[in-house]
Amino acid sequence: MILFLIFIIGLFIGSFLNVLADRFPKDESPFKGRSHCEKCKRKLAWYDLIPLLSFIMLKGKCRYCRTRLSSYYPIVELTTGILFAITTLFVLNNFQFFPLRQGFEGQTILNFQTLISLAYYLFIISSLIVIFFADLKYGIIPDKIIFPAIGVSFLYLFINPSSLIINHLLFAIAACLFFLLLFLVTRGRGMGFGDVKFAFLMGLVLGFPNIIVALYVAFLTGAIVGCILIIWRKKRVFGTAIPFGPFLVLGTLLTLFWGESILRYLKLVLGLP
Repeated sequence: MILFLIFIIGLFIGSFLNVLADRFPKDESPFKGRSHCEKCKRKLAWYDLIPLLSFIMLKGKCRYCRTRLSSYYPIVELTTGILFAITTLFVLNNFQFFPLRQGFEGQTILNFQTLISLAYYLFIISSLIVIFFADLKYGIIPDKIIFPAIGVSFLYLFINPSSLIINHLLFAIAACLFFLLLFLVTRGRGMGFGDVKFAFLMGLVLGFPNIIVALYVAFLTGAIVGCILIIWRKKRVFGTAIPFGPFLVLGTLLTLFWGESILRYLKLVLGLP
């Protein structure tokens, strides 16, 4: 029941993340003006904005002009709900620094520190979702998402052991410098400056060695998808750039939840100790 409730909350937050992913790249306030149809400009009623359900009931079309709605909306909502449930399981079952305490009858009770951890990771997941879809749709990683996420991550690291802070900070700087080098060498054509800032956030969230795993996954999946798109002639070899932010987000998510398993597999494949 708790996971189902978290999933439902994730659906509603996903609806708000849709607004952020659409408005931040355009330098628009997410709180200015009600949601409206992009085609007929009619303002939407509350029953048109029920996450996932409204899209299904309206068969993916505007109630007023019958224009087909973007499939991004239900995808973002459903993705947020699922990731919120997975994140909750991750924090409750695998978190090392703030363990759960047991109640008088052996029941698991969330202590204050565990709630802080859960809130932090749900915030980071929300930020990653906005970055993924904003970069995918507009080719922009919004500073209004990156900088607050970096600030919250700094704050969160201060409540962990000092050695953890040093580890995450050093490799955040290292990842940032690596992407900055790529940005300068390619003169911004092979790597955007938003990716440079996002690499710093990745290092803060993941630390070492998980940042290495995340970058490996990102470059591998990016190369595979890029080759597929070139073969299908969806993108030219030289020309329209493929946003790299979504691959960095994918690498971060996979590493955040399954980094140790991926690292063990890579060591096995490469024959490392």
